[in-house]
Amino acid sequence: MFDVESIRRDFPILRREVHGKPLVWLDNAATTQKPQVVIDRVSRFYEHENSNIHRGTHTLAEEACDACERARTKVADFLGASSMLEIVFVRGTTEGLNLLAAVFSESLLRPGDEILLTEAEHHANIVPWQFAAKKTGAVIRVAPVDDNGDIILEEYERLLGSRTRVVSITHISNALGTVMPIREMTAMAKRVGATVVIDGAQGVPHRRVNVQEIGCDFYVFSGHKLFAPMGIGAVYGRKEMWEQLPPWQGGGNMVQHVTFEKTTFAQPPKRFEAGTPALSAAVGLGAAIDYLNGIGLDAIERYETRLLDYALEGIRSITGLRLIGQPRDRGGVISFVMDGIPDLEVARMLDAEGIAVRAGTHCAQPILRRFGLESTVRPSFAFYNTQTEADAMLETLRRISLRR
Repeated sequence: MFDVESIRRDFPILRREVHGKPLVWLDNAATTQKPQVVIDRVSRFYEHENSNIHRGTHTLAEEACDACERARTKVADFLGASSMLEIVFVRGTTEGLNLLAAVFSESLLRPGDEILLTEAEHHANIVPWQFAAKKTGAVIRVAPVDDNGDIILEEYERLLGSRTRVVSITHISNALGTVMPIREMTAMAKRVGATVVIDGAQGVPHRRVNVQEIGCDFYVFSGHKLFAPMGIGAVYGRKEMWEQLPPWQGGGNMVQHVTFEKTTFAQPPKRFEAGTPALSAAVGLGAAIDYLNGIGLDAIERYETRLLDYALEGIRSITGLRLIGQPRDRGGVISFVMDGIPDLEVARMLDAEGIAVRAGTHCAQPILRRFGLESTVRPSFAFYNTQTEADAMLETLRRISLRR
């Protein structure tokens, strides 16, 4: 039995009121709220374990190092990686994608090589590859989506070829909620020898992920979208891939030996983790993963699917509201516009009722322009949301529609 009311009691911020109304947090695609166990774990780190790591010999340094590496192991298990050594900690998905684009520019990409993206990408999975293309002379190709927001697999496959060096694709679109068939897309890309990167920022909060089953080379996600602290994320990469790649940033911890003439570098993952990591956020990420595992990812997906279907049915009944994208498989996100009412005004009227949604480009301008838009209103759901909250949003939208 999925007890959403019990789960909600684990999240202290959900007891807040906004403008005298109960907070309805429907901006989960931007960031998720944190359970008390994550907040407590971060506090406990600072109260009892706070120390820098990297070769410290005293007790607190050893405890902090152990806490960080336990978190790394939890991330590896959560993603189905074969080893904790395949996990590199970063600040989030954006930094992880920039890391990969930068090191690929040094080692993988050459003039005339092709980088294949899709129309549904977040800016964080576009701009770093533009930097890489400019630096190396590589060319970006873009696979289109159809009028529902689904990838056109035939066109995607047609764009793959002998020049395709990198394929970098979103798991779930943050603007439309489209769940991409990443296993099939990965298999197609591997047939032409491409290196496959998955932007999992919206994937891991809504779907169980096993990187070995997907077959990708890299999978990137952010902790703050996974009920963990801000400032932490991870890049999974196949061990043999990490070993072939040069370092990204220079500094402490990522080296073996330094002279003014020459530096030798540490083995992965340390090679890619220069300086002091976000230790408290990393242990918070480990606590969030423990919490999610305690509920069960499959149970979370089933509950969220029912809730999303319920909200979609209500949205389709509202006069003057136009749903943007109707993908075959949807995760977490609904995107819409209202006739005659600017998106920001809709969001402000919802906020006046305590309902938090996002309005704007969602850092995904190309996919919105594919539908002839510059912005949408985007409610996004998590497993602590309820039908009562969906009803509050729907009732407010019905009242807004009458003002047109």
